Amino acid sequence: MFTGLVTDVGRIRSVEHDGDTRVTIECAYDTESIHMGASICCAGVCLTVVEKGDGWFAIDVSDETLSCTTLGNWGEGSAVNLERSLRLGDEMGGHIVTGHVDCVGEITAMSSVNASCKMDIIVPLKFAKLLVSKGSVCVDGTSLTVNKVVDRAYDSLMSINLIPHTQDATSFKHSTVGDKVNLEFDILARYVARMQNIAL
Repeated sequence: MFTGLVTDVGRIRSVEHDGDTRVTIECAYDTESIHMGASICCAGVCLTVVEKGDGWFAIDVSDETLSCTTLGNWGEGSAVNLERSLRLGDEMGGHIVTGHVDCVGEITAMSSVNASCKMDIIVPLKFAKLLVSKGSVCVDGTSLTVNKVVDRAYDSLMSINLIPHTQDATSFKHSTVGDKVNLEFDILARYVARMQNIAL
């Protein structure tokens, strides 16, 4: 379980295809404190540490994960939002994030609003019911607040605001229009939809 508060921006060192895809990520974490088999949220995806060394760790990515996330776009040098899993007693500063991506969205606009950045993201229409203005959403592993939702004929448009700190502390400083992003919707919204028999 995670909070969506990014604690490091890692860099992809290598991507190897031999059976499952193995990705090596450089990070600022003290990897001595990372146990083998530990879960780390990488760009919003909960992945398992299978190898590690000084300043890096490796994870295996299945074809299923590649098919429903943006991880297939990773290449050497890609920036990756990272968060280690919660421990009992940790501060819950974001919202409950599972690291299970619901869908992939696309950035359609980025504009400056004073020192902040307004980002518009297209969301598949079937997930629009899980979005609400001023609610929480996890974008590439980052807990963000939804400013506005506009339902259209074939999709929904979600607007979020990135304050300067969020831009500096995440991979969004490298984001551009057309980029795909991993989206995880609030788990509470999913349970409410289930109780109301709303199919996804």
